[in-house]
This record gives sequence, structure tokens and C-alpha cells, in this order.
Amino acid sequence: MADTPRFQLPLVAPSQAQKHVTVNEALTRIDALAQLVLASTTEAVPPSQPAEGAVYSVPDGAVNDWSGETGRLAIAIGGGWSFADPAVGWTAYIVDEAREAVWDGSGWSGSGASPSGAGMVLRSIEIDHEVGSGPQSVTAAFIPANSLVFAVTGRVTDAIGGATDFSLGVDGGSVDRYGSGIGVAQGSYLRGLTSAPLAYDSATGLTLTAGGGDFDGGVLRLVAHIAEFTLPDA
Repeated sequence: MADTPRFQLPLVAPSQAQKHVTVNEALTRIDALAQLVLASTTEAVPPSQPAEGAVYSVPDGAVNDWSGETGRLAIAIGGGWSFADPAVGWTAYIVDEAREAVWDGSGWSGSGASPSGAGMVLRSIEIDHEVGSGPQSVTAAFIPANSLVFAVTGRVTDAIGGATDFSLGVDGGSVDRYGSGIGVAQGSYLRGLTSAPLAYDSATGLTLTAGGGDFDGGVLRLVAHIAEFTLPDA
């Protein structure tokens, strides 16, 4: 047996020269795969300068050094890539999606997924919104379609000028769904809880409505705390 069965760690052969090379590669793979963190499961082009030890799950259509490695884990080691096969039940944190997932044999599903891969994914999506000038300021549509929102939290990271306070709601809906009388000074925060989870059928942004005058700049960091539901495999 040249490799271990679980992490595919290289084993030192009897009378092998340069044993440190094999041992160092094994230690690097353990460091990458234990308490697994995936930089992405959707990037199809290998990054040109990945952080040493960074791990990516190779998606369909991957190119260059990842071509032909679909479904495998690409580990950045020593300026190149080493590949490992995930086993059913492995869990990982996916950085660019800010969620935990489980390998079900064909993809990374939400924790507690059904045998066919359907599951519920809980995650928090964060944006920094630059407040424009005027009575209202609308964020990008960062709440995904077909999601349930439990709460929106936020903090003013750069003082909001012009207004004395503001409300946070949804364009075409309640202007203060997630709070009113919110402070504009740097460090002010909001915690907008919904009495029941709210469903959003399409991608949605939030609307800030100024109080006591029009907005004149500032930055508000917003986080939507949501649930998404994945479909079973065909």
C-alpha cells in the first residue's frame, strides 16, 4: 500500500531515500484536509498564486491544471497542485459561500441532507453598502431568490451624513421592516428580527430611508441571516 486509505497520505517505503520529502508531503496534506476549509467549490480556473495549503473543490468544466479532476480536492502545495478524493460524510466550511457542507458522493450538500442531496443551508450574507445622496439609498440585491430571511443585522462603518437617523426596509414593501430610528454615527448598529421567517421569491435588495434630512454619504455593513433549500438529485 503506497498511500493511506482516508487522506491518501504517501507512505515511506523500506530503504527509501529522501524520506523527508514523503513525510513533508504527508504532513502538508494532513494540514490541508483535517478540519477541511474550501476556498471555493465553483471556481473553474486555478488561481495563479494560491495561498500555500489552500484547498478547492474542483467543479465541472475546470481547466488548466484542474482539467480532468472534477469532484476532487485540489491542494496548493509547493507551487503546484496535489489532489485528493473526498469521502462520503466529510464536512467542510466553504469560504466564498460562508456555509458548512457535507460531501454526499457527488457534491457538497447542506448539513442534514437527504439521501438524494436535498437539504437546508443556513448562512449569513454580508455586504458593505455605500450610501448615496438623496432621501433613499438602495443596496445591491444580496438576498438570494428562494430564501427565507430570519433577520438582518448591520453596523455603520463610516458615519452616514445628512440624515439624523434612518429606517431599513424593502423597496415596494415595508420601509422599516428591519428597523427605524437607526443611528447614523460610526459604530451604530441594527438588529432587525422578523417575527416569522420571510420568503423572498426573487433576489432582493434593501432600502434605507433617511430621517431628518437627505443622505450624504457613509457606509453601512449589512448581513442577511437566511435559509436556503437545495433540490434532490435527479
